[in-house]
Amino acid sequence: MNPEERYTSFADFYPFYLEEHANRVSRRLHFVGTSIAAVLLVTALLNTAPGLIVVALLQGYAFAWVGHFFFEHNKPATFQYPLFSLMGDWRMWFDILRGKIAF
Repeated sequence: MNPEERYTSFADFYPFYLEEHANRVSRRLHFVGTSIAAVLLVTALLNTAPGLIVVALLQGYAFAWVGHFFFEHNKPATFQYPLFSLMGDWRMWFDILRGKIAF
């Protein structure tokens, strides 16, 4: 797809998302950040601590953005495709867990 075109479906977006996460260190940082975010989100729900939700989002994005800025050398898709990017984070996390993507 031409970079100037807008993605209108997650199915079309996900291959682009994976291209933007080709660096193994970046993928590992995303995986760790998403894992920590998941633990914090569950903890927030179990302890009715809504402040932890904000912490989960901040730290999750911090790990991901370190991967983009220092290893991928690209701009996170979050800025242009916030929902698809969030969906991509979780999909890639599950794909890594299932061994479909190298960790």
